[in-house]
Amino acid sequence: MFQKVSKRYKCGICGKLLTTMSNLVIHRRTHTGEKSYNCEVCKKAFSVKSLVIHKRTHTGEKPFHCEICGKSFSHKGYLKIHKRVHTGEKPFQCEICGKSFSYKGYLKIHKRVHTGEKPYNCEICGTAFSIFKSLQYHQLIHTGEKRFNCEICGKPFSHLGNLKRHKRTHTGEKPYRCDDCGKAFSNLSECERHRGVHSKPYHCEICDKAFSVKESLTVHKRVHTGEKPYHCEVCGKGFTSSGTLRRHKRTHTGEKRHRCEICGKSFPEKYILTLHKRIHTGEKPYHCEVCGKDFSDRCSLKKHNHVHTGEKPHQCEICGKAFPLTANLKRHNFIHTGEKPYRCLICGKKYSLKSSLTTHTRLHTGEKP
Repeated sequence: MFQKVSKRYKCGICGKLLTTMSNLVIHRRTHTGEKSYNCEVCKKAFSVKSLVIHKRTHTGEKPFHCEICGKSFSHKGYLKIHKRVHTGEKPFQCEICGKSFSYKGYLKIHKRVHTGEKPYNCEICGTAFSIFKSLQYHQLIHTGEKRFNCEICGKPFSHLGNLKRHKRTHTGEKPYRCDDCGKAFSNLSECERHRGVHSKPYHCEICDKAFSVKESLTVHKRVHTGEKPYHCEVCGKGFTSSGTLRRHKRTHTGEKRHRCEICGKSFPEKYILTLHKRIHTGEKPYHCEVCGKDFSDRCSLKKHNHVHTGEKPHQCEICGKAFPLTANLKRHNFIHTGEKPYRCLICGKKYSLKSSLTTHTRLHTGEKP
């Protein structure tokens, strides 16, 4: 397997030259995969070089320092990757959407956005994830373990990263900024989702609507086909995506996992909590380009825009009346079907419109609008 060349030892597999026989023996393990060195602390097996690096996880040693910010690392490779934060270097590019990344591993994970690949499965409930760390976070839901507590409000968290993100609700810190428009975010996942707004390579052939993720296009197409492959086991209602079904199920369980730290009100979805918080902060990030009026959510802006355009694209098939929004048309259809989905909890009287039920309820409560 080896031959001596000018007092140097040559690897018969790759041709690499080494100065001593012992170095050659160690080197050959990179080809055989042999791991003959064990960590005295955790008994894990490694090649000699990997063992030296691994031991630093126990000792906390970080001998490699960034000259720019002073941050320390246990491995020279980690320092090299970190430096790209300062240089802005992103050498790894996605062939599908052109997005660039500072680390090859980030590109590999990003590609799953396009392929829909989710290789990590929860053994308890079967939920699949594209990132192993997401699976680890998820598994804490089943164990219920919450080791990290906020010093400000005392709220417990299952992971240190979640606690760090939560603390930003107290400090108002938004360290993640979109390179395209400059908008700032308190956590990386929100920033990444937002960035997709600027890059939408997937187009619907029917209505030409664009999407940043292939999976979103697949779900959207069901609007045109009417396909609803996800069904609720409780009431039988069909949905276009698993996420929509999951949210719907909470209407049966009454589960409200997302709690407002300011007023204590709870919500079934995180996005509803985000919208609710704007009541307290007064934030109105959506602006009308015509009159300059501000809105707290995108849907309200969309409704308002119809005031300027006069557009009413949703028409009743029975009487021909047109409406600016599908929700308006849906409510109108109750007139023709006779359906009355809004029921008074006090006397049982039913109404086709929610506003009619609200007016009626005041007869019982004595409340004045």
